Formats: sequence, structure tokens, C-alpha cells
Amino acid sequence: MVPAAVISFALVIYSIKNSKTALLFLLILFSSSCLFAQVTPVDTIKPGNGPVKEQLKQIKNAKKTIKDTTGNQPAKNPFIDTTIRNKYGDLLNDDPKYNPKYPFWKPLAGVLGVNLFTWSMDRFLLNESFSHIGPATWKYNLRKGWEWDDDRFGVNFIAHPYTGSMYFNQARSQGYNYLQSVPFAAAGSLMWEYFGENTRPSYNDIINTTANGAFLGEVFYRLSSNIYDDRTRGGERVFREIFGGLIDPVRGFNRLLEGKTFRRTTTDVYQKEPLNITLAAGIHKINVDNNTILGNGPTNTLISLQIDYGNPLEDRKRKPFDYFTFRTEFSFGSGRKVLDNVLGYGVLFGGNTHLGKLSMLYGAFQYYDYWDNMTFELGTIGFGGGVVTKLPITDDIIAFTTVHLAGVPLAGNSTRFGPDTSQVRDYTYNNGFEAKFASTINFGTYVTTSVEYYYYLLHAFYGPASNNHIGILKPKITVHIVKNLSLGFEHFIYYDNRYIKTFPAIHSVRTEQKIFLSLYLEDPQRKGDYEQ
Repeated sequence: MVPAAVISFALVIYSIKNSKTALLFLLILFSSSCLFAQVTPVDTIKPGNGPVKEQLKQIKNAKKTIKDTTGNQPAKNPFIDTTIRNKYGDLLNDDPKYNPKYPFWKPLAGVLGVNLFTWSMDRFLLNESFSHIGPATWKYNLRKGWEWDDDRFGVNFIAHPYTGSMYFNQARSQGYNYLQSVPFAAAGSLMWEYFGENTRPSYNDIINTTANGAFLGEVFYRLSSNIYDDRTRGGERVFREIFGGLIDPVRGFNRLLEGKTFRRTTTDVYQKEPLNITLAAGIHKINVDNNTILGNGPTNTLISLQIDYGNPLEDRKRKPFDYFTFRTEFSFGSGRKVLDNVLGYGVLFGGNTHLGKLSMLYGAFQYYDYWDNMTFELGTIGFGGGVVTKLPITDDIIAFTTVHLAGVPLAGNSTRFGPDTSQVRDYTYNNGFEAKFASTINFGTYVTTSVEYYYYLLHAFYGPASNNHIGILKPKITVHIVKNLSLGFEHFIYYDNRYIKTFPAIHSVRTEQKIFLSLYLEDPQRKGDYEQ
């Protein structure tokens, strides 16, 4: 579902950019370094047009007659606008008139519905052994309590977070904000752990489902908001509703139940942020021997997607996920693993400042890292601090840099040395720290160079006791070919140093080389403001 969601989003944005309706859609995607302000109430009837009493009467009548086309909710008042907007006129918050907060039992009932649907698929379609439940299994789970489970890596670090995103968006799509929606992800996980399967509830499931589920849920909600537009009609409206529902299925279903799918408004009612999208396709050489370049190993096809949401350098009050990056890559060829990685981070709170020519966002961030390929398995949940900067060196040379340091309350780290061929847990549960650095330098519109470095210090607390030092270095260069199409090369180096108490230390260095074509779709309203 995650690959379908992100690819669908990229396709819909690309399609919209090449249609006649794209102009409006793209112009409302905003951002630049600016201070936002509340729009000052303005009376559009000038004093010279007639007696004051008659003017007030006109305003009063206008307030009564302005209606949403559904007939049950008022539309925006053209005389007084109390919504907060950015300099381009887009909302910084969902309009509460059209996105009311429903009583808590409604999203809670939706969470139950997600679990019933999931269980029905597992029980009657897939006939999974764990789905055979009843009073006896419920009693067993309640009596025996919690454990660390042995499910496969992908189940624990991608499937459970995706399910958590559905719990989360039951609340998020019904008027609850980010923090208010997190308990619903936890409630859905608790419900499933005790009553949805016949195995004991597991600590790792509720942590992953809640934390990473909230991360993915907010990403999907924000992306779908950039697609939905209740002002549109006809084929464009159908197009938006379908693709918005693919990205966030729970929200799409709730829109249908609440009548929003067919609702028409005179103004936009959803928060929108500017988007930059990078699509890439090519090949990558995977070297199976240590310290080799273009050595033994398969050559696979790769497809990647990166989404940069929001302008981190716009001066504004920050709330969760007003700015985030989201990347994913797929590998086709050798082995059973297709989803190579899912990486991202989003701001939770912070502020903006300027130091001479240096523009900066600083604050607290949430991180989600998922690596699952022929070289290694690594999944982390992270919370910490970071800075995002832009520094014009000359008129044509600009440097963009990010630095992050975070605590890792839970991570999964493979214990193997080589590709995973098992169908059971072959990784340890860990906690620790992570650090990330990325720097990109644009030399005009001709060449872009970048380097990224990830470092993880992890202590295994469940599984073979060990301390692990993992580093990932990725230098990259892209050369502009024509318009927004570039040719790129990336060298990927993975360092792994494992110090296991009961076994000799393991030291490994693996590499990959990637050659690809990338298509950069830059939001015209944020053009040149921030590129990463």
C-alpha cells in the first residue's frame, strides 16, 4: 500500500501539472521566506455608496444568504475573512467550518472498523493461523501479557506502521489535529494486540504502530490535502477524489460517508503547502563482497521518489509536519525484496531565524527510517533536534544543509552477514542514537553535488547482546540535461561494526553504485527557495 500511495501521488501531481487545470492547482501551492499575517477584516461596501443603515442591511442579508452548495454549511464570508493564510492566499489550517471535529466515538468506531476489516481479510481470504480467535484466545492474551515477538522485519517495521496510519487517520480526517490523533493509533493497536490475533500482545507492535503509524498517517493526510479541492467539478473532481483516496484510503472512505466527496464549496477549505517532487529511474550495482566497487553481485533496476513538503525557510509559527521530506526506493531484479527503503522526517515544532545570508529552521523532529535490501535490514523510530539551512555563496552557487541528532527508543537491526533468506525474525531489538547530515550545493542550473551521511549507535537489548555502529555514506552528482531532466550517479557505502558479547566482532563494508535519470518537478511558487 505504501508504494501504491506514493507512486499514485507522484502521478497525479505530474498529470495535473500537464493539464489545463494545473495552473490553478500549482499557483495555490505556496511558499517563500515571508511573515504570514491574519487578513484584516474589510468592508467591501464603501461609505459613499449610500446610507450607512442600508450598507449594514446589505451586509446582514449577505451573511444570511451565503451558503455552501450542499445547503447545510456556510461558505466563506467575503465581507469578513478571519482565516489565517500565507502570502499566496492558501490556508495554514483546515477550515473548521467545513472540517468539524466529530465526537470521539466516531473515529473510535472507525478504528474498530479498520480492525474488523483487517481481521476479515486475514481470516476468510488469507486464512492466517493467527486470525483464529475467540474467547479462549482473548482470555489467554489478557492473562499472559506482553512479549517481544518474532515476526518478520517487513511485518513489524512497515506493515504495522501502515496499519497505524489508518487508525491515526480515522481521527485526523474527522477534525482532530496531529497530537489528538496519536491516541487513536495506540487504541487501535491495543485493540488488535489483545483481540485481533491469537498470539500474545507485543511491545514492538504497539510502539511501531503508534509512533511510525502517526508519522505515515500525517504524511498521507497532508499529501491528500494537496490533491483534494472541493471547488472542482466534473472529471477533474473525480480524478482528485480517486487519487486522494489512494493515498489516504481511510480519509477517502470517510469523505464518502460524510458527503464531502460530492460537496462543492466556493473557496478552498484544506491546508496546503508547496511541494517539490523528484522521480528517478535507473540501475544499481550491488556488490556482495567487502570493499569492492563494481564487483560480484547483481545489477537491479531502481525507481525512487522523493517528496519535499513545505518551505522550511518561510518565517512562520510551526506545527507538526508543516515541513517534511519523504523518500522511498524500489528495487527490481534479484531477490524477493522490492521495497528497498522508506526514509523521512517531519518537524514537530520549531522556529525560523536568519544570520546574515544564512536562513535557518531549527526545532524538534520525528524520524522514520526503514532499510530492507540485500545488504542489510535496519528500521528505527527517532525523536530529536535538527536544523535546516540555506546559504547563498554566490548568485549562482547555493548550499542547502541539514543536521539532525535523535534518540532511538526502538530499532530493528539484522544479525546476519549477507542477504536475508529466512521468513522469521533474524534481527535484534535495539535502542540508541542516530545522527544525520546532508549537504547539497547547486551550481546554477547545471550541476548539483550532494553528500549524505547516516550514523546509528544501537544497543541490542533483545536478541544476542551487542553494540552496533552503522554508517551509511552517499555522495551523489547530477548533471542537468534538458529542462527538469538530469543524469545522476550515486556511490553508496555501508559500514557495519558489530561488537557481540558471545561472538567475535564483525566488520563489514559494502557498496552500491547507481546511475539514474531524475525528473525534478518544482513547485513554481517555491522556485529556488529550497531544494534538497
